[in-house]
Amino acid sequence: MRVVIQRVSEASVTIEGEVTSSIKNGVLVLLGIEEIDDQRDIEWLCRKIGSLRIFNDDDGVMNVSLKDIDGEALVVSQFTLHASTKKGNRPSYIKAAKPEIAVPLYEAFVSQLEKELGKKIGTGTFGADMKVSLVNDGPVTILIDSKNRE
Repeated sequence: MRVVIQRVSEASVTIEGEVTSSIKNGVLVLLGIEEIDDQRDIEWLCRKIGSLRIFNDDDGVMNVSLKDIDGEALVVSQFTLHASTKKGNRPSYIKAAKPEIAVPLYEAFVSQLEKELGKKIGTGTFGADMKVSLVNDGPVTILIDSKNRE
C-alpha cells in the first residue's frame, strides 16, 4: 500500500457537483492498493498515520500527532499511486489492485483508521470521478509505502 498524507486545514470530495465528504483540521490520505497488500499493511499504516507527529506544538514545532490534536481524516482511493512510468510516456497501472481485491481492502483500511482514531472518518467513493479539494497546511506532505517502511 502506498499513501500520500497531506496535513490540511480543510479538504473535501465532490462527486457530480455535490460535496460528499469534508473535514477541517487533519489529514487527507490518498490510498493506493496493490494486489499483494493485506491486513498487516492496513494495520501498520493506520497506526503510523494516527501517530505521525506532523502537527505543531505550542512552540510551532511538528511534535504532535493526529490523535493528539483529535484531528479529522479523509481517505480517498487513488490507484494512480501505483503507476509505473519506466517504459514510455503512458503510465502503466498493472500493479494496482483490481476492484474485487481493492474495494474490500479500502473498506478495511477505512474501518481500521476509524478504530485507530476513535471516530468516523470521511471518505471518497471508490471508483468514482471525484474532485478533491484541499488546503495543504504547511505545506506538509508525506509519502509512505508499507512495503518499504522507511
